[in-house]
Amino acid sequence: MSAHCQLTGAEPVFGKKISHSHRRTSRRFDPNIQNKRYWLPSEGRNVRLRLSARAIKTVDLIGIEAAVARIRARGERV
Repeated sequence: MSAHCQLTGAEPVFGKKISHSHRRTSRRFDPNIQNKRYWLPSEGRNVRLRLSARAIKTVDLIGIEAAVARIRARGERV
């Protein structure tokens, strides 16, 4: 659960690493998770979120209030 985005739900996916000789071994693709702190004016407090880089751009676009509403709609605690 460590590499998990609270807004988009992005989590690790698995695939294969292919060497020059074309041997295949398992690998893991992790999302770019960052810890980000936002001021939530409606509650008068800061919230600390674990977001992917793409989700940080989404928060910039829709605003923190709408983002927190989406996170709570998914059933996550903020």
